Amino acid sequence: MAKIRLGTCSWKYDSWQGLVYSDQAKNNYLLEYSKKYDTVEIDQWFWSLFGIDKVSLPLPNVVDEYTTSVPDDFKFTIKVPNSITLTHFYRKIKIDPLEINPYFLSTELFDTFLNSLKPMHPKIGLLMFQFEYLNKQKMTSQSEFIENFSGFIEKCDPNFTYCIEIRNPYYLNKKYFEFLKQYNLGHVFLQGYFMPDIAQIYQKYRFLIETVSAIRLHGPNRSDIEKKSKGDWSKIYDPKDDELSRITKIIEEIHSKNLDVYVNVNNHYEGSAPLTIEKIRRVLFPE
Repeated sequence: MAKIRLGTCSWKYDSWQGLVYSDQAKNNYLLEYSKKYDTVEIDQWFWSLFGIDKVSLPLPNVVDEYTTSVPDDFKFTIKVPNSITLTHFYRKIKIDPLEINPYFLSTELFDTFLNSLKPMHPKIGLLMFQFEYLNKQKMTSQSEFIENFSGFIEKCDPNFTYCIEIRNPYYLNKKYFEFLKQYNLGHVFLQGYFMPDIAQIYQKYRFLIETVSAIRLHGPNRSDIEKKSKGDWSKIYDPKDDELSRITKIIEEIHSKNLDVYVNVNNHYEGSAPLTIEKIRRVLFPE
C-alpha cells in the first residue's frame, strides 16, 4: 500500500529540543527522532570525494548505529556519494582546469557503497543520485547524460528504489521524464537552489509520473535564513504557506496514484523543518 512519509534533511539539531527532542536526546538523537517521524534523509555520505584514491564511504559502526536506532518500518532516503555523481573534481579556483573524476557512475564503487550499507538494506526507502549543474564543459548534452546514466542503472541492483535529482532546469523536459519512466526511476522534486517551482514542473509532466517520488524542500537562499536564525532552528522565519498549499496538493495527487511519496524538509526552507512538517501534516492528515 502506498504511503506518504514525512521527515527532515538530517536530524542533529540542539535547537529542536522541545519540538522533537527531550533533554536526553543527545544520547541518541535518531532514536528519539524515529518516534516522531518515519523517514529521514542522510546526506553525510554524499561528501565523499577528496581526490584520486581519496574516497570516503560509510563506516560500519555508523551504519550499525543508524540501523539499530530506528524501528523496522522506518525508511532512510540516502544521497549516493558524490564520488559517483560528480563528473569532475571540485575546483579550488574557478579558472583551474577541470579534472575528470574517474569514479563517475562507477558501478564498482556503487556496489562497494551498497555493500557498506548491508545491515541497513531493509530500511532503505530511496537512493538519490544528486547531480550538480551540468554545464557544457561537464556534460555536452542531456542526451549524453541519459545515455551515460542508462548504461549505469542497467547494471545496478534492481532490488532498490532509485531517484534522480537534476539541477539543470533545462533538463526537466518530456525527454527526461520519459527516460525516468522507461527505467522506473523516481524524480526528486527540489524546491529551491534556483530550480523551477515544483508545482509548475509537476503540472507539466504529471502524466509521465508512474513511480515513487521524492520532494525535497529547500529555501532559495541559505545565507539569508541563516542570518535570521543564528543557528536557532525552532522557529518559522520565512513562511511559505501559499507555496506549501500547492505542494500538499501535489503530494496528495501523487499518492492518489497509489505511489509512495517521500517528503524531506530542510530547516532552510522556512526556518524549522519540524514546524514545516506540522503544517503539511495538518493538511494531509486532518484530525
